Amino acid sequence: MGKKDEGKRSESDTMGQVALSAWAYWGAQTQRAVENFGVSDKRIPILMVRALGLIKGTAAEVNAELGTVPKDLAQAIAKAAAEVREGRWNEHFPVDVFQTGSGTSWNMNANEVIANRANELLGSPLGTKQPVHPNDHVNRGQSSNDVIPTAIHIADRLAAAKLLTALEDLEQGLSDKAKSFAAVIKIGRTHLQDAVPLTLGQEFSGYASQIRKGIKRLQNALPHLEELALGGTAVGTGLNAHPEFAPQVIERIAHLTKVPFRQAENLFEALACRDAQAELMGALNVLAGSLLKIGNDLRLLSSGPRAGLGEIVLPSLQPGSSIMPGKVNPVIPEMVIQAAVYVKGKAASVGMAAASAPLELNIMMPLIAYETLDSLDLLTNTAQVLNDRCIRGIEADPERCSDWVEWSLALVTPLTNRIGYDKAAEIAYRAYKEKKTVRQLVAESGLLSSEEVEKVLDPKSMVGEGRKRKG
Repeated sequence: MGKKDEGKRSESDTMGQVALSAWAYWGAQTQRAVENFGVSDKRIPILMVRALGLIKGTAAEVNAELGTVPKDLAQAIAKAAAEVREGRWNEHFPVDVFQTGSGTSWNMNANEVIANRANELLGSPLGTKQPVHPNDHVNRGQSSNDVIPTAIHIADRLAAAKLLTALEDLEQGLSDKAKSFAAVIKIGRTHLQDAVPLTLGQEFSGYASQIRKGIKRLQNALPHLEELALGGTAVGTGLNAHPEFAPQVIERIAHLTKVPFRQAENLFEALACRDAQAELMGALNVLAGSLLKIGNDLRLLSSGPRAGLGEIVLPSLQPGSSIMPGKVNPVIPEMVIQAAVYVKGKAASVGMAAASAPLELNIMMPLIAYETLDSLDLLTNTAQVLNDRCIRGIEADPERCSDWVEWSLALVTPLTNRIGYDKAAEIAYRAYKEKKTVRQLVAESGLLSSEEVEKVLDPKSMVGEGRKRKG
């Protein structure tokens, strides 16, 4: 790799001469993009770089077999592309995410880096475009209009697989807690008011089910991500591409990634629409909502520890206040909540971007690539941290749970079948006013015998276990 203090070199494209750093493996078109689009610190996601390396390398191999690129040049291109895929040249992809909507600058960035590296391997200096040309050889049979959506699909699909693994671990962590908390009876709450009892295990089983359904939603989006636009070239017709080029390239990509990628059912749709990404972000949006609910619930259930609900105890990870000694905050749930809100914003962004597809091409593909991959990466890390740093370390406080059940006015609910709704409501009202438990008032009223009171107001009979035994 060249050094950054080697000065400048001059390179040309169809618009004339461009000065760029001598160490850079990119070329004139990339340099123009750097100068035109420097509006943020956001750059191409690394998975997109890897996907582009994969596409360009397999394309070179197929072009050699089809005789559309000389074999010696194709071999050098394939080697350079493999280095790109391995991450060797990541710093040579400097173009801002906010750029031309087709992603042409990213595609040409890849073409130029690979061409320059291939020429170097063949003994030529950077910037010569000889013997390997970025357009004529590296981009042979391709267009930015089919390469970029292909790279987006590949990158999204690979990132989704990592997220699925993290979600499966999180679902298992929640399911394990549901089992370990199965005997802990607690009060239910609806509208943040007392409701009938359930077990802490049942409550956590609901969280596990949310994640399980989130996994299914994400899996449902995978088949559409596995459709690749390669072969459509400029507008979907396949102009300038050998008819066997795209099918063979896609077959190699599927083999190397072990993912069942296939050519898109309709190449016009594959270029003009990013509905697959909108669908993906729909699944991630729901998942983010699930994580938001779980994070907020964990904060509520662990609130206190003495002046709140305090039914569960979260792992103590760090001091929570610069002024209040001993305070420990629910830091992981709060991290999860913020990450979830962030992803929800990105889902809205991708939804709008996917709808920006006038005629034959979506013109927000770089933004879509960045937002989808950033969301997938963030949710993967968030799920892992939530599981490892929080869920697996949660403990129940059975005594606190029991106390809340006993003091709850909702304990009166089973009495409605014995004394009617109005009489039961009167008991609940009196219990509240007199600061007594429902059990105390029913016993004092003489409405039921002491044996009946214990039987009817037994919390275990209210959480489903008693009914199951009877069945």
